[in-house]
Amino acid sequence: MDVATLFGLATGIALVIYSITAKGGSAEFFWNLPALLLVLGGTLAATFVNYPMKNVLGVFKVLKNAFRRTKGGYQNIIDQFTDLSAIARKQSLMALEGELKKVEDRFMRAGVELAINEKDQDRLRNYLNLELANMEKRHTIGQEIFFYMGTYAPAFGMVGTIVGLIVMMKNFTGGGMGIGAAASSFEFDVASKFKELLGGMGLALLTTFYGLVLANLVFIPIGGKLKRRSDEEIMMKEFMIEGIICLHNRDHPMIVREKLNTFVPSSERQAENSNKVKKKKK
Repeated sequence: MDVATLFGLATGIALVIYSITAKGGSAEFFWNLPALLLVLGGTLAATFVNYPMKNVLGVFKVLKNAFRRTKGGYQNIIDQFTDLSAIARKQSLMALEGELKKVEDRFMRAGVELAINEKDQDRLRNYLNLELANMEKRHTIGQEIFFYMGTYAPAFGMVGTIVGLIVMMKNFTGGGMGIGAAASSFEFDVASKFKELLGGMGLALLTTFYGLVLANLVFIPIGGKLKRRSDEEIMMKEFMIEGIICLHNRDHPMIVREKLNTFVPSSERQAENSNKVKKKKK
């Protein structure tokens, strides 16, 4: 579980609640089911208009990636490629077929299998890059849906506010009464009319409140988190592609390790080196 996502959502909600209660407000003032349904329902309706149903329904599967912590795993993958390159160099690429079942990542396993059977390196790289490009396109759809929902929510919040203000003003003037009757009613009960006016205005602004909170605390941040996750996964696959090409070249294991280490963040590399030093001392 990615603690940062949960922490951010919880902190944002807590700050909103605190800002309400700090000035003597009540959570009941900010709860209105029709307003919430208008914002959420309108956002989902616009999303269904913009995207095919399978893409919108599939976004719930993508959503879990925003709450799941990514595994670095660079050093484990490097160790695997180093071991595979030693086998390929001492024996042959065909000898790697027996090692495929030990490879957990599907992209890496498919790439190694293709490297065994494909003789032309350019075609091998083109195939792997094509697979990576299609993966990136699939990821982009999920990110876009949340970014678009982040633009729809405030818009439907404004729609709700306008609807609320129109209804409020109509009620204030007596719904279809004539001007003289409205003026007479206004003169008789000024305090009551202004109380209704202010209460209705607050209710109308709730839809804008819902739209802004959902857009800036939920939809847009989740879209950004999914983009970060996608960038990390794409970089990992590019890292694997270089390892697969090294296997195809039957490079020396030391060269494979040094080449793949260029993809590893410096902090992770330093941590790995310190662990190796500690093991040698023991």
